[in-house]
Amino acid sequence: MRGEERTEEERIRAREERERRRLARQGSQPLPSPSDVPAETIAQPIIQPPLLARARPHLHRPHVHRPHLHRPHLPRRTSRARTGFARAGALLALLLVLALLGGGGVLLIRHANRSAPPLAPKIVKVVIPEGYTVDQIAALAREDGLKGDYSKAVGHAAHRGALRPSAYGAPRATRSLEGFLFPASYELYEGTPAARLVAEQLAAFHRSFGGGEADRARKLGVSPYDLLIVASIVEREAGIAHDRPLVAAVVYNRLRLGMTLGIDATLRYALHDFAHPLTGAQLASSSPYNTRLRKGLPPTPISNPGTAAIEAAAHPAHVSYLYYVAGADGCGEQVFSTSYSEFERNAAAYREALRRNGGNVPTCKRK
Repeated sequence: MRGEERTEEERIRAREERERRRLARQGSQPLPSPSDVPAETIAQPIIQPPLLARARPHLHRPHVHRPHLHRPHLPRRTSRARTGFARAGALLALLLVLALLGGGGVLLIRHANRSAPPLAPKIVKVVIPEGYTVDQIAALAREDGLKGDYSKAVGHAAHRGALRPSAYGAPRATRSLEGFLFPASYELYEGTPAARLVAEQLAAFHRSFGGGEADRARKLGVSPYDLLIVASIVEREAGIAHDRPLVAAVVYNRLRLGMTLGIDATLRYALHDFAHPLTGAQLASSSPYNTRLRKGLPPTPISNPGTAAIEAAAHPAHVSYLYYVAGADGCGEQVFSTSYSEFERNAAAYREALRRNGGNVPTCKRK
């Protein structure tokens, strides 16, 4: 046991010697050597501070807590991974450039569309000649590009009372707007509904046929509707302006005397055929438009007359003519007569002119 104590003692002394030397180097008071320490003290265990403790008093410094920033561990990329990321980044950049270019193109197109003035709609001029019927105007409306069925539009206008023929003296059951569709030139946008043309024609009729014509009808002893029917006949029968008031005079004279009008144009209207010769069966038909057999005016106008024909019907010539027939020279005028015998001579001359010309109307040779 003494051997163990000496060994421990030696170990302590060696440690004290090292500490003393260290303190000497630092300028501190050296520890007493073992020879200066009483034997009983040496025999007791000596408790020394740790070898690394300093001789100076320890200054306590408060601990400052610094938050620990956890950085996730990133695995080291291999060269292949770096290459893949690089390619993905290049592809993404390319897509971004393409998107920007596409967006710029769209903006340029929109800007161009905004800056370009809109195309003006095409305007068509619908020219309706005087004396045309509803069917003939319907064909013109189709040719000029109007939308819808013109004839049906006329029927709808009559049904909803856009114009009431009875207001002009027609029978209450009359629904036909023939005669009221004023012929003129109408400028409409291409594709305009045919109903718009009908509305404009009726409005034009209201402006052209008013109180003056109604007053003239009363003086002539007829209704305004009858005057309109006479004007429609004048429009069909008179080829030149000079003949209009004369044809109107013949119509009124025959009505006053109770004679049939004997005008083939009224029957042609019912047959929808103004070109081909009438057959014997047609001339013998019981149609209310057959004025060879039935007295009085036809039930409705047979055309849509213009201003000149309406004026002639309102102001007929003061003559006693009862007959007329087309002139033999083919220049378009009518040859008027008072007696039937004179009419027969004029009609024979016309038939001979047709025979000499191969059945056709002679060509006018006037300059």
